[in-house]
Amino acid sequence: MVIEASRGGPRRVAIVGAGLAGLVCAERLTQAGLSVRLLDKGRGAGGRMSTRRIQTPLGEACFDHGATSFTAQDPVFRQYVEDWIRRGLAAPWPEAGPGAIVGLPTMNAPLKALAEGLNVEWSAQVMGLTRGASGWMLDILGRDTGPEGPFDVVVLAIPPEQASTLLARHAFDLAVYAAMAQSDAVWSTMVVFDGRLQLDAGRLGGCETLTLAVRETSKPGRSGPEAWTLQATGPWSRRNLGAASGEVATRMIAALTQRFEAPAPQVVALQAHRWRYARPARATSGPIWRERVGLGLCGDWVAGDGVEAAWRSGVRLADRITGRAHGAFEQDIATPAAS
Repeated sequence: MVIEASRGGPRRVAIVGAGLAGLVCAERLTQAGLSVRLLDKGRGAGGRMSTRRIQTPLGEACFDHGATSFTAQDPVFRQYVEDWIRRGLAAPWPEAGPGAIVGLPTMNAPLKALAEGLNVEWSAQVMGLTRGASGWMLDILGRDTGPEGPFDVVVLAIPPEQASTLLARHAFDLAVYAAMAQSDAVWSTMVVFDGRLQLDAGRLGGCETLTLAVRETSKPGRSGPEAWTLQATGPWSRRNLGAASGEVATRMIAALTQRFEAPAPQVVALQAHRWRYARPARATSGPIWRERVGLGLCGDWVAGDGVEAAWRSGVRLADRITGRAHGAFEQDIATPAAS
């Protein structure tokens, strides 16, 4: 079903952040007939569903170093994900547990497909918002042609710490809500070995240092050298937030390899990535939309935690903007159009 925007309602929308929440919000607003512009400071689709590619002497290794998998519990989101699966953009990963799903051939594949049908500009970091008689104007880092706009509505699909700064001058209640919602940082380490670790499983549970360790080639559609993504626990990440990435990577590898009696294979490639805003520190529930000024918020942090929460928040905000009844998405969601 295509939703129609009401006459006299917002016609042009800017969305800051093109992760899953921002992309799904844009998709649904576009279906409603609105003109939507997405701006993201990253170089491509993904956000926390991004994939890192590393060239090694043994070939290219790919790492889903943010979300390593996800589930679809809500029946409507499940329907949406089943469309991804039918289109070859995702696949079940039974080894990770019942209902686990990954993007195919990499985690960001569904987001790349979503972005293809939308007006997205990458490497565009929004530094400020101003509002005048004609609408919202966005200041873009490094752009010498002046601010972009005007827009009737601005959606912030970014972590709460970043959103609060942009909101402060324009919607105090939203800014306070975002400021109160804090994020946990997580260190991820990506490592390639020159031989297979003596372990049959492709996913290990946690310890004091690691919350999980994932053999990337155990996922459907993956190939390449022996590549592992290691994710640190929240407490360990907080204690080591300011540590050098090389030191972090070394300590996380040690936490993995000490589980094995035999010596570990040689490391041939190694990177660590600090996700400063990895996941919501606590559940939040508050305002997401201020119609009077045309400002909205979406992201997993306003709807729970994880991929499904990000999707739900994008849909919920789109329905608020287009005037649909709150919660209507639970009964009626359009699946993504085939590319």
